[in-house]
Amino acid sequence: MPMVQVVSEVKVDLNQLLDGIAQLDLPELERFSFKVSNLVAQRKSPYLPQRESELLQQINLSLPAEKRQRYAELNAKLLDETITLAENQELGELIEQIEHADVERLQALVELAQLRNMSLARLMEQIGVSRSPHV
Repeated sequence: MPMVQVVSEVKVDLNQLLDGIAQLDLPELERFSFKVSNLVAQRKSPYLPQRESELLQQINLSLPAEKRQRYAELNAKLLDETITLAENQELGELIEQIEHADVERLQALVELAQLRNMSLARLMEQIGVSRSPHV
């Protein structure tokens, strides 16, 4: 079983660590996940140029959990045809935010692909990116 050394002389079983992580609330879990993703990226490419590192961070940003949850709630109401006028306006604003974040993410992906002199499709496959992480 893999072990992780957390503090000098303290070793924690990986399953115990995962059990602890599972207790985090969603925003904390997302922050933790983002930090772990950055660690993985650093291990894969420890000498990334600064701009590439910045672009990867921008690509991996996601909409806060509360906004994604609210979008899902409002979208369900829209599909059920139970959405109020105010909720519909709120949904429109959330959609604009999601689209704006998607545009920024796509721009970062395109710039990174250009820096690495590869196609966008190849870059997305290489770094394990598919569709929008925002919804």
